[in-house]
Amino acid sequence: MLFSSAYAAVMGVLPALVSEKTAVLSDALNHNCIINAIRLARPPQVRVLPHLDRVALEAALEQVSDGCRSALVVTDGVFSMRGDFAPLDRVVALARAWDAHFSENAVVMVDDSHGVGALGSTGRGTEELTGAKADVLVATLGKALGVNGGYVVGSRTLIEYLREVSPFYVYSNPITPGEAAAAVAALAVLDSGTGQGLLAQLRAMTTRFERGIVARGFETLPGPHPVVPILVRDTERTNAIVAHLRARGILATGLAYPVVPRGEEEIRFQLSADHTESDVDQVLLALEEAP
Repeated sequence: MLFSSAYAAVMGVLPALVSEKTAVLSDALNHNCIINAIRLARPPQVRVLPHLDRVALEAALEQVSDGCRSALVVTDGVFSMRGDFAPLDRVVALARAWDAHFSENAVVMVDDSHGVGALGSTGRGTEELTGAKADVLVATLGKALGVNGGYVVGSRTLIEYLREVSPFYVYSNPITPGEAAAAVAALAVLDSGTGQGLLAQLRAMTTRFERGIVARGFETLPGPHPVVPILVRDTERTNAIVAHLRARGILATGLAYPVVPRGEEEIRFQLSADHTESDVDQVLLALEEAP
């Protein structure tokens, strides 16, 4: 089911899954679209859980099982500012374990907009990497696939229901036929030998960059995703390094206080399959010379 964007998809899907007896359990670092979708849905109970905390998730499921008919566990697949990913196998297993405690089930919804096309042996994202399957999967055509639009995947019953009740679908414009054709072409590339080569190049450059920044004394969150953060943990130094990089023709996003809490300041790098060893080494050299 296609939407005009992944943001619109999350906004159109999540509230449609919430009733007056639904508890929503959300990771603290979920994307803004999930946060706003929860606000729009106005569920009777919301639990914002510490990032990737399995113990807190199980405790929350137990707490809300008394008085709620359903639980909606919602998470990013890949967290866009840090490049880490949800352990969907454990999240789904917990939801399945508690499903019988809810008369209308415990449902797992994942926004994998940053995972699809970048993670997994064939680029299928966080589901493929963790070997798990969410009940509701939302993702985008506008990042790795390079087009426009968002989509939701689920059971036939779910999709037929959403087609009738989601205002972001019913009362908005779809993507154009040209964009749809471009998305199909991008998927064909991803499934081809060329796509496998691009994924291999992306993984190699990500690994080269991660190893390089660690060797130069920077802190990061190692992982397979091409969003690679440097945890600077100081606002002035974050801003100074970003300015230093920009002066050398390198674009990286600095997240400083008050955008993030003090002590969580970072610089976000995003690699692509077009980056070369020379590109990576240029950035590493600039970081060596950073203030």
